[in-house]
Amino acid sequence: MTYATQQQMIDRYGTSALVMLTDRAEFATGVIDAAMIDRALADADAMIDGYLRGRYDTVPLDPVPPQLPPIAQALAYWSLHLTEPDGKTKADYDTALRMLKDIADGRLKLAVAGAEPQTTAASGVRMTDRSRPLSADAMKGFI
Repeated sequence: MTYATQQQMIDRYGTSALVMLTDRAEFATGVIDAAMIDRALADADAMIDGYLRGRYDTVPLDPVPPQLPPIAQALAYWSLHLTEPDGKTKADYDTALRMLKDIADGRLKLAVAGAEPQTTAASGVRMTDRSRPLSADAMKGFI
């Protein structure tokens, strides 16, 4: 189960960009190295699952929520770069990581049918009621 596919990567970034990043043979072939794309997507899936594991009972999520494919694509595209990527790629990667942290912290809810986030009994507001040290009775003689 993967959160994004090679075709989605092609649709988002274009064939020429992916050929440039994945065609690392000694003699250029001019085609996308599917194994390299699959490895980058698998790494992205593992990272996403790591963030989701603390929040959802079962990962990978099936069906895939619509928020996850763009995150997986941004993470995979970032990992395909051997050198410093351009500013847009870095911004997309940073946004993807921020979204994953928001999902893990419960600030961003995924549209998942049948898989509810884990909650604990201590997730609500806690109040401690103790006696007040400065009451009228305790302050006799000062007031």
